[in-house]
Amino acid sequence: MRFTLLRMAKQMLSLEAAVRETRFPATYRPRLLVTCSDVPASYIDTLRSKCDVTVCEGVNRDEILKGVPGAEGILWLTADRLDGEVLERAGPQLRVVSTMTSGMDYVDARVFGERGIALGHTPQVVNNPVADIAVGLMLAAARRFHEGRVAILEDRWEQRPQWMLGQDVVGATVGIVGFGGIGQTIAKRLRGFDVGRLIYTGHGEKVEAKEFGASFVGFDELLRESDFVFVVCPLTSETKNLFNAEAFKKMKPTSVLVNVARGGIVDQPALVEALRNGTIFAAGLDVMTPEPLPLNDPLMTLPNCIVVPHLGTATRQSLEDMFCITARNVLSVLAGGTLVAPFKK
Repeated sequence: MRFTLLRMAKQMLSLEAAVRETRFPATYRPRLLVTCSDVPASYIDTLRSKCDVTVCEGVNRDEILKGVPGAEGILWLTADRLDGEVLERAGPQLRVVSTMTSGMDYVDARVFGERGIALGHTPQVVNNPVADIAVGLMLAAARRFHEGRVAILEDRWEQRPQWMLGQDVVGATVGIVGFGGIGQTIAKRLRGFDVGRLIYTGHGEKVEAKEFGASFVGFDELLRESDFVFVVCPLTSETKNLFNAEAFKKMKPTSVLVNVARGGIVDQPALVEALRNGTIFAAGLDVMTPEPLPLNDPLMTLPNCIVVPHLGTATRQSLEDMFCITARNVLSVLAGGTLVAPFKK
């Protein structure tokens, strides 16, 4: 059962079709663990047509670890730490684990290689929904949606020409930190906004950038030149707190920061200060540290900060697509094939 990501992108087969087309030896019913019950019951029922499935009712680590022993394949649906403790608890029969995320900062991929256990994830299918919410946050932050609503609620609506002025997108320079699948999809979305210049930074130039007319620049240049900065790179030791006080000082006072990657890429106290003192104009965040964000967190007091609770992939189609690929990863390996979407560090 081998499918390319390109084929899946063009013709996403349903979970029912994926299970139906999977061929196991006669009488073999692989033992699967699904680490979270918050998916449609029909998904689980479909898997149970050919597999023995255990579903963790809770989402805490203790509950997951209780369910791991004996599993041959695991559908890891939470962002809890996926490490050697999990693999050790599972036992020697474990052959494959697939996460239901694109980002893998919570996974110790090294131990999978050491133990010869296949590790899959769900890239590409998250590109569209995450790009959509990134552009939404850009507009909401630039045009002061939150601040405007608060003004209405507090009966402070003013009717004068210079009230609640925001930042223009047309003609703006947009910088993208990390020009992978999500970054390129954001660039595609921005074609309709008539931005003036598109620049990106990362480990090196991307061939795909030519399609979007995007120019590769250094990180400091991107900070200095950009009116809008999108953060879409992975969280690694290299990118942790990449956006710190020094980085914010290099940005324009009219600039807008949008983070849809991981909260740890941004030094949050430094961001709060930058927003409070006008070092940057505004921020739109779908990710933060910690998650869930405490009600009394300073971010929640800032009128120029749009905060949404990690909704990047929260659409019905995204959930179905991600679960389907997660299941395909696991079923394919257990049927003697290879991962549909292998994680490559």
